[in-house]
Parts: sequence; structure tokens; C-alpha cells
Amino acid sequence: MDYLTNFPLWAALFAIGFAQFIKVPLQYLATKRFDWSLLTSTGGMPSSHSGAVTALSTAIALEEGLGSPFFAISAIFGIIVMFDATGVRRHAGEQATVLNRLVTDFNKLVEEMKTWPKKEEQEKRKELKELLGHQPIEVFFGGLLGIILTLILHAILF
Repeated sequence: MDYLTNFPLWAALFAIGFAQFIKVPLQYLATKRFDWSLLTSTGGMPSSHSGAVTALSTAIALEEGLGSPFFAISAIFGIIVMFDATGVRRHAGEQATVLNRLVTDFNKLVEEMKTWPKKEEQEKRKELKELLGHQPIEVFFGGLLGIILTLILHAILF
């Protein structure tokens, strides 16, 4: 039952949950509509991946110290995850956007334009996932969120 008292684990999991939840009201502020699918989606503001790895590293730093090999492992792991979020995954999302546009344009040419508005939203959604990665600002705020949440949790619990 050691996992029940594993502060770095719970800090990281809390950061993921909080970052995913906060995406819904932030999206509402931007678009004036609630999109509950953001609770389980990748991408968006803030990055829950960045929040998790920075929460993990911050919690390990608080418990083990900055000189700990565990902190070094988590910090390097975090850097890789955050770099990947703004690099490979983001570019894959951009390519998915282009491919989705090509598929949509092709379908519009093949089908009559009158049938498109009558289609169910489910049919229109048969597209590649475009929101895979993060803008650098999303990664920054996800990371900042992870650090702040962990410091608050540590202050409350210890």
C-alpha cells in the first residue's frame, strides 16, 4: 500500500486530472461553448503531459532533493516529454489537418454539395485526430501548472 502515500505519484496524477478538467472552462471562454470531450482528449491548453512531468519532478525534488538521481531521471524524462509535445506530436497534428482538408475537399467533389449539410455530425467526424501536440505556450503553462499545483499540495499535506 506504499502507493497510497507516494506523493510524487499523486501529485502527477492530480496535475493530469486538473489540467484536463481546466481545458473545458478555458475552451468555453474562447468559444462560448462547452466541449466535454476535452476531458479525455490530447492537445490543448494547458498541456496535461507537461503538468504531469513537472509535478512529478517538483514532488521528487521536494522529497529527495535536487541532487537526487530520481530527480535527474524525472527531469530528463520531463524534458523529453515536453520536447516531444511541441515537436513530433505537434507536427503530426499539423499533417493531420492538411490530410483532413484533402479528404474533405475530395468528398465534396465526389458527392453532391446538397447532401453534405444533411449528414449527421458523426459522419462528418470520421477524420484524423488533429489536436495531437501542443503549442510551446501550452507546454509552458502545463509545466507551470504542474509545479504550482505540487507546491500547493505539498504545503497542504506536509
